[in-house]
Amino acid sequence: MSRSNEDANQGSKSGSDFLQLDIGQAPPGGRTDWLAGRLRAAIADGTLPVGSRLPASRVLAAELRVSRGLVTEAYQRLAETGQVSGRGRSGTVVVAAPPPVAEPAAAPARGGLVDALRAVPCRIDLSPGVPDLTAFPRTAWLQAERRVLAGLTPADFGYGNPQGAPALRAAVVGWLARNRGIRADPDEVVIVAGVAQALGLLAQVLRESGVHRIAVEDPGSLGARQQLEYGRLETVPVRVDELGLDVAALEASGAGAVLLTPAHQFPTGVVLDGERRRELLGWAAGGGLVIEDDYDAEHRYDRAPVPALRALLPEGVCYAGSVSKLLAPALRLGWLLVPPRLSEAVTAAKRYADLGNPVLAQLVLARLMDSGELERHLRFVRRRHRRRRDAMLRAVADRLPGARVHGAAAGLHLMVTFDGAGFEDTALASAALELGVKTHPLSWHRLAPGPPGLILGYAAGSAGEIEEGVEVLGTALRRILGRRRQPPAGSRVVRG
Repeated sequence: MSRSNEDANQGSKSGSDFLQLDIGQAPPGGRTDWLAGRLRAAIADGTLPVGSRLPASRVLAAELRVSRGLVTEAYQRLAETGQVSGRGRSGTVVVAAPPPVAEPAAAPARGGLVDALRAVPCRIDLSPGVPDLTAFPRTAWLQAERRVLAGLTPADFGYGNPQGAPALRAAVVGWLARNRGIRADPDEVVIVAGVAQALGLLAQVLRESGVHRIAVEDPGSLGARQQLEYGRLETVPVRVDELGLDVAALEASGAGAVLLTPAHQFPTGVVLDGERRRELLGWAAGGGLVIEDDYDAEHRYDRAPVPALRALLPEGVCYAGSVSKLLAPALRLGWLLVPPRLSEAVTAAKRYADLGNPVLAQLVLARLMDSGELERHLRFVRRRHRRRRDAMLRAVADRLPGARVHGAAAGLHLMVTFDGAGFEDTALASAALELGVKTHPLSWHRLAPGPPGLILGYAAGSAGEIEEGVEVLGTALRRILGRRRQPPAGSRVVRG
């Protein structure tokens, strides 16, 4: 059907059972936009979930009594934004349903932002904080689980110690001594459901002991900050620069405790400077409490290991770690080392929270630690993560030439900033998500103003996916810059 014929039939009541589409609702001359918009809205609200198939273009065109070209064009627009994909004889399939990426401050319940983004399907996920989940040591885990089960008595299936299985607490002490230089006693260890629970327990204990304000790094982890705020602590941002946390600003803040990531600061990747470490430990010796989140210290590539603060001042540092970045977040297994003065209160908080972590998984992890299997796995994934880190560095250099890279020597992510650029990083992240690539805008994790940026995880995807994902980011950046008015002569614009 020609366009003139289509326009002549604008008033006809032609419809389809598919999504109850009525072409008569389309504005004159805007049928393609209308159809693409209706399809996009149905994908966004879940009416067309990921995996669902669109009608063949000739079928839908016949039902709506429009040209097949009109339907094909609408489908193509969704394909260009990564929401559908042509699968040959299988037809056109919904592959992603990206919601808009909003500023955290614009949402009353900011804690839902990261969770909502995590649940969104996409073609390529460059979100930070996820290890290579395909590398999970299934065979070693199953073998350890069989050996553990073979040695258990019926009594071992009862309620465990809320502080954690003695075998795992002893294994954690050995693991930390070998890998982080920490000397501790198993009685100082509380097994927790990841660092998130550790922060929740500490927030409760601190509040009950009279501490109501806690300093946090800025920029710093949005999730960690919200965990403390949910525990009804007031968080006080303290700036991070190229030397790490500004200890002078911490002292001036009046906070009684501080949460920080000294070995590989999230998200900048900065290592806390030696002089700053001494100042911080002096602050802690004077009565302040340091909460050390050692979230990915094992993953280092181009530098020597950095000593844990807990190894230097056990009585002033609570130390939190987990296997979320080493094995899998789904295990919900971590540990918290606390000074003796807090041990009883933290153990009681853990008891009343959940009576302790599931015992079987604790015993399996203990066996992996004691047998050396976990070290072997660490060496394996460290080599793989390094190759992927290198692939991302090359891709950023090729596709985002104006981007400045931070924190490449260790961890599972890079931070990139666009100095002098006049756009919002949430707009860039949203444009990338519309093209099927997921990442975090830097502003989610920052309270003070600063240049736009992205936090790019590289551990969970292949080198090919990383290269394609960064290429899409370059496309999204060009679109963002293309919407701006041309800058005056001589001004500097970051171009991807």
